[in-house]
Amino acid sequence: MTPPFSQRLLDKHALITGGGSGIGRAIAERFAAEGAHVFIVELSDAAAADAAAAIRVAGGKCDVLAADVSDTEAMGAAFAKLPKLNVLVNNAGIAHIGNVLTTTASDMDRLHAVNVRGVYHGMHFGVARLLEAGGGAILNICSVAAKLGIADRFAYSMTKGAVLSMTLSVARDFVDKKIRCNCVCPARVHTPFVDGYLAKTYPGREAEMFAKLSAWQPIGRMGEPSEIAALAAFLCSDEAGFITGASYDIDGGVTLLR
Repeated sequence: MTPPFSQRLLDKHALITGGGSGIGRAIAERFAAEGAHVFIVELSDAAAADAAAAIRVAGGKCDVLAADVSDTEAMGAAFAKLPKLNVLVNNAGIAHIGNVLTTTASDMDRLHAVNVRGVYHGMHFGVARLLEAGGGAILNICSVAAKLGIADRFAYSMTKGAVLSMTLSVARDFVDKKIRCNCVCPARVHTPFVDGYLAKTYPGREAEMFAKLSAWQPIGRMGEPSEIAALAAFLCSDEAGFITGASYDIDGGVTLLR
């Protein structure tokens, strides 16, 4: 949280699902550094506690709300605990590798529960709280998989296509209620999930496969969580007050050349 940021989110109340690790944690830290009071919704108590502690040590404000984003009752209870809501980031998500033949019905249900139903819960309960506050901003973390045919990402791509469609729908339905809704579509981002995946799937070949995954982006590397967080901070601030229903590719040139 060090460099000094502009405080563009000063006194905003921001809820971030999956804010305990990876992209979500980077967004939580950046928002707190920009002056927001951050509320992390997490399934993992340990990850949430560690992220919140780091934010507080750096001088930010952060509270943790334990909830499974796929659980309607738990998400309703989490949003009810907020003093108010100005910014919502639907970040929580899970991945899956497989094509339509290798993807089982249970795989589809599991991906849908978190990546689609979870985003629905965030906006279902979040829009109501934003209306109470007189408006606000929603940012959904989507993916280039919503726009491209990526090999062996059948279920994951399905869920991210739904996130893109939900973003456009909410933006349209609440444009006259001072609620903006946008999404960002990253390509591969270097998070602990990537390192864990490589260690599990390619033991002894981690460096080789990391280089291969990095080269998939024409720019020659993966994105960094802090880069996604920087765009998120802008899109959720009043500086982006004329932007709604937009999908921002942040992908190192993937969609440019494919």
